[in-house]
Amino acid sequence: MNKSLKIKILSIVLTMLAVAGLFWFMFSGDNRIIIKQLFTADLDQEEFVELIRSFGLRGCITLSILSMMQVIIPFMPEEPVQVLAGMGYGVWHGILICLIGVVLGNSLIYLAYKVFGKRDIKSSHKGIDLDFDKLRTSKRVAFIILLLYVLPAVPLGVICLFACSLNLKYPRYFILTTLGSIPSIFVGVALGHLATAMSWTFSIIVFVIIVVLVILFLMNKKKVYKKINQFIKKHAFKQNSEVIAKKPNPFVYFFVRIGAYLYRRSKVKVVKKINADVKGPAIVLCNHGSFVDFLYAYSLLAKKKPNILMARLYYYRKDLAGLLKKLGAFPKSMFTSDIENAKNCIKVLSENGILIMMPEARLSTVGKFEDIQPTTHKFFKKMGVPLYTIKINGGYFAYPKWAKGWRKKSVVEVELNQLVSAEEIKDITEEQLKTKIESALNYNDFEWLENRKEIRYNQPDLAEGLENILYVCPHCGKRLSLVTYKRDVFCTECGLRATLNDRYAFVGSKPFNNFAEWYDYQKDLLKQQIESDENYKLESKVTLKLPSLDGKSFMRFAGFGTCTLDRNGLTYKGTLDGEQIEKFFSIKTIYRLLFGAGEDFEVYENKVLWYFVPENKRSSVMWYNASEVLYNLAIK
Repeated sequence: MNKSLKIKILSIVLTMLAVAGLFWFMFSGDNRIIIKQLFTADLDQEEFVELIRSFGLRGCITLSILSMMQVIIPFMPEEPVQVLAGMGYGVWHGILICLIGVVLGNSLIYLAYKVFGKRDIKSSHKGIDLDFDKLRTSKRVAFIILLLYVLPAVPLGVICLFACSLNLKYPRYFILTTLGSIPSIFVGVALGHLATAMSWTFSIIVFVIIVVLVILFLMNKKKVYKKINQFIKKHAFKQNSEVIAKKPNPFVYFFVRIGAYLYRRSKVKVVKKINADVKGPAIVLCNHGSFVDFLYAYSLLAKKKPNILMARLYYYRKDLAGLLKKLGAFPKSMFTSDIENAKNCIKVLSENGILIMMPEARLSTVGKFEDIQPTTHKFFKKMGVPLYTIKINGGYFAYPKWAKGWRKKSVVEVELNQLVSAEEIKDITEEQLKTKIESALNYNDFEWLENRKEIRYNQPDLAEGLENILYVCPHCGKRLSLVTYKRDVFCTECGLRATLNDRYAFVGSKPFNNFAEWYDYQKDLLKQQIESDENYKLESKVTLKLPSLDGKSFMRFAGFGTCTLDRNGLTYKGTLDGEQIEKFFSIKTIYRLLFGAGEDFEVYENKVLWYFVPENKRSSVMWYNASEVLYNLAIK
């Protein structure tokens, strides 16, 4: 019996015991006698109220339990208990008693949903003609949840189940379901209190008015639901909707700058060197060795309030997308045609803005310059604005692509220079511009470190994660047999062992001086293999992920299948949302397959990122290397 099953069985047993205990309490001792009298005794109004109040603390607890059961059991009406609470304990005490029970019921539903896993809850929506699928993606989902509580004939438990299906964190779930419950509790309790404070006649009039409103709703239910569905559609979250570049919001920009500064300061020491004053319109090019290079770039140009290009992946999550838009960032689909991105770049420059770009368009694998797609140089030439460069050294070692996090107390050097003026860019050829850009951005953090003898990286787990970019054992030739522990790299087949020192170099019996040499060695092997084999192909079972539909996460599960990469291109055969498909990407359209170290390989198609998780995640880097070789062969 696995741990998950044990937890579920234990939860069922404990829940049953808790419910049994609550029922025992409700019908034990004086409670049983009082409940019997409530429904059988011939009592006038004063006697009825006095009897309710004779419950005392037991009565309060009993009414709370009944309120809890009204949430858990959908067909159990909630008004009678609320009326009793108002009659016996007054408005405010009555509301508190009922609210405690409702909160407990809401919490039990949330706990059960989390423990027993996600289930199809569409059956609970029968009779409620709302588009719940679109509602999940709505920007106004919180408002709609609160509105559901106001509508008659919508059980509280159904609303709670829907809220659970949104994968809300408990604090937000608690706030929404509690606030939503208060209006109906107030009406029921107030109705009961009016019966004792004024007269039965007045209470009956109020009750009749409520019944009439309910009947009117039921008669016009379709129209009401139609209006709500139109509202939902109007405010639905649209994944991949157009992003228009804007100047940074001053208020948000200020606080994010402060937060970024404090965060960066706690991790690394940044040494700045500014040799030029950037004035818009201008493009600032930055090499890309680390995930946080944009922080270093912003640290030099913060006062200029630049716009920056970011990978479109980050815009699939709506909360992050909203923040990035306020900071003046806009998305780019890497290595594919992106008209929206081009329009935004032109817009920024036409408004005399400063545009920060990382033309390599992917993180460096081993801390040295990656090539730039040729069409990028054409774009710079066409824009005809001054070009500046920000060269970052040490950034890769401070936070490598394959590592689990920052190398604390690292040193990062950042230098800003002007590359060409607007006049110069008109007079040079595209090839000359390419040479200038690549020469200015070219870096190698291993060579840089050689001249910084004082720098040390003292993390005990310095090598962990390297198995996600190193996949060939140089001793036995076995692939995907390497593992890491602390500062050591091991081969599980032949026992090869390589140890990193505190300057990212191998020591002792070492196969290479550093892991960059090891990486280049295996790239050369792969290139030789592909060039000598006309039928070469790389194949793996994969999990397919696509952009999330609701914007609450980056990606969603979309299917299972098999990916094949050969001289023709990348082919996916498998499922997509339950349907069998075959998807093909020509090798001539794949400049590079992007990859996450030990995670996935990716390809953009316009605004959609196809995200493939291979069966052996460590092989992701092989797909990246193979795509480079196959693309270069294809364009010759």
